[in-house]
Amino acid sequence: MIYLDNNATTAVAPPVRRAMLPFLDNLYGNPSSIHRFGQESRQAVEHARHQLAALLGCESRDLLFTSGGTESNNAAIHGVLAALPRNGEHLPEKHTIITSTVEHSAVREPLQTLRKSGWNIIEIPVNILGQLDAAALDQALARTDIALVTIMWANNETGVLFDIPALAPRVKAAGAVFHVDAVQAAGKLPIHLKSLPIDLLSISAHKFHGTKGSGALYIRRNTRWVPWQRGGPQERDRRGGTENVPGIVGLGAAAQRAAEHIHDWPQVAALRDRMEQGILAAIPDTHVNGDPASRLPNTTNIAFAALEAEAILLLLSERDICASAGAACSSGSLEPSHVLQAMGIDPRIAHGAIRFSLSHLTTAADIEATLAALPPIIRRLRDVM
Repeated sequence: MIYLDNNATTAVAPPVRRAMLPFLDNLYGNPSSIHRFGQESRQAVEHARHQLAALLGCESRDLLFTSGGTESNNAAIHGVLAALPRNGEHLPEKHTIITSTVEHSAVREPLQTLRKSGWNIIEIPVNILGQLDAAALDQALARTDIALVTIMWANNETGVLFDIPALAPRVKAAGAVFHVDAVQAAGKLPIHLKSLPIDLLSISAHKFHGTKGSGALYIRRNTRWVPWQRGGPQERDRRGGTENVPGIVGLGAAAQRAAEHIHDWPQVAALRDRMEQGILAAIPDTHVNGDPASRLPNTTNIAFAALEAEAILLLLSERDICASAGAACSSGSLEPSHVLQAMGIDPRIAHGAIRFSLSHLTTAADIEATLAALPPIIRRLRDVM
């Protein structure tokens, strides 16, 4: 199998699996138990917290373990808003939230629900390259009622990067809390939170060779935030519920592995570029979606005009090549993804968009096999149009 869908999930790395196995077997103690057996699990959880802190460049005490990116994003948003001072049942004086038009659904959907409750949601548009509209952002940041700014670091579909280090001081100057969805960025980009005025940041282990169902939320000390999940004193009273010890241990091991490989991504980018250039040279009427100069090193979003992404993916799958669609099936009809629509991509192009996302496990042979398989697939589909 050739796996080019690493933005969806990654393989669990062997050292991650080895670190987890004892806690799936003999070391099954509850980390909240005071006996020695339980405290072995407690020590493993805290070791994982230090491993993750080293990857993110932050204090370990500022990290809260969660079930993944979706929970982290929801906890960040709702926790910040719940901490705002209120006058009775009315919305807080600061009731505006700034985001972008290309956020992941784990941010978009909570904000859509908040909008129905009266919160003012401002979505900053992007241009055809997926870059934030700087003028619209400056205009929004000039408001005096901003409660929260929630922006992704790297787009999951196109890989386009937002300049978070430059944006963070501007958000703080506006007096707002700043949350960053770094689910796709963590482990692929150097992050040093001690030097960035970011208040909250979300990650998910399975995006960098950990396991599904394990993630974390960074909460800078002194950030006003109310726990979103109640039910026990775990995580210093910030998230109730018995900790997922194997998943947390795996997250820590994956973070350590990611830190060790953080400077190896240029080799992955070179493979990505080889594939991208080969596709563009061999197949007419193909288009790269997104900013080619500022994107994740492992991601390319390539559109095959006048085709449907699902048909391409099915034929690739028959050849044991895994990728993802840049279009989603909605209510029985194919619609381009909200990301490509927000970028203003021609629907003729957007419907045929495929996301290829690589990892350190991707080989040159994988890329050459994909380049050999794609042209006849596209010719076959265009011949029956």
